[in-house]
Amino acid sequence: MPFEFRHAICNEVYKGWDFREACQSIRRAGYTGIEIAPFTLANDPCTLTPAQRHDLKKIMADEGLAFVGLHWLMVSPAGLHVTTPNHSLRARSWAHIHDLIDLCADLGPNGVMIFGSPKQRTSTGGISPAEATKHYVDGMSAAGQWAAQRGVTLLIEALPSADTDVVTSLDEAARWVEQINCPAVQSMFDSHNAIEETEPHAELVKRHFPVIRHVHVNELDGKHPGKGNYDFKPVLAELAARGYQGWISLEAFDFSFGSEAIANESIRHMESQIAALSI
Repeated sequence: MPFEFRHAICNEVYKGWDFREACQSIRRAGYTGIEIAPFTLANDPCTLTPAQRHDLKKIMADEGLAFVGLHWLMVSPAGLHVTTPNHSLRARSWAHIHDLIDLCADLGPNGVMIFGSPKQRTSTGGISPAEATKHYVDGMSAAGQWAAQRGVTLLIEALPSADTDVVTSLDEAARWVEQINCPAVQSMFDSHNAIEETEPHAELVKRHFPVIRHVHVNELDGKHPGKGNYDFKPVLAELAARGYQGWISLEAFDFSFGSEAIANESIRHMESQIAALSI
C-alpha cells in the first residue's frame, strides 16, 4: 500500500475568492491542508483582529481543512526588508516576522512559516551578500526564540541565485539551521527552487532530511505538477522511506490555468506519482 502523504495547497491560487468558498473547493479536490499567503488576507495581515483570526480558524475547521502555515511572508505591507543596513527598517521588518508568528499561532497549532521572500532578503544598500546573510541569520535566530514559545516553526527556504544572493542552496540552509541551533528554525524542500542544485534532488532530501519540515511541489518552470516533466517519484520515495510526517504542499506560480483546474490536476498527478512508488 502506498505511503500516505498529507496534501495541502497554497491559497494564493484562489486569490480573489471568498475564503470559505476557496476552502470548500480545496477540500472537494481532496486536500486536507491549506497554506496561507498572508497578503491574501489583508494589506497588513498583522492587523487582523482576534475576531477575524478566530473566524478564519473556524472556517478552515468547518470545511475540514487543517491550517498548515504561512508563506510569502514579506509581500505586504510594502517596503519591508530584513537585511538592509538601515537599522530602523530592519528592526521594523523583523518585528513584522514576530507579529506573523503570532498570526500563525492564532490560526492553528504547529504551523510552519516558510521564509522565501527573495526581494526582502537580498543584499541591498551597498552591503555584501555575506553581510546580508548575517543580518538574515541573526534575525532568524532571534525570531526562532519567539516562534518556539508560540509553537511555530520558521523554515529557511533556499532560493535560486536568480532570485536572491542570500541562502541559495539547501546545503547552505542546513548549515545555518545547524548554527542557529533552535528547534523552531528548520528548513524545507521546494522542487522549483532547487532548479540550480547540482545533485539529484532525492540525494539532497536524503542528506538533509533531519531539517526538512515541509515540501513544496511544482514544476521547474513554476507551473503546477503535471504540466511539465519533473519526476517527483525519487523525492517522494526518499520521504516515504524515512516516514516523512510533514505536508506535500502545492505552490504554483502560473495561475493562468484557473484555480480549480490547478488544484484538481495537481493532486491527481501527485497521487499517480505516489501510486507508482516501489517502496
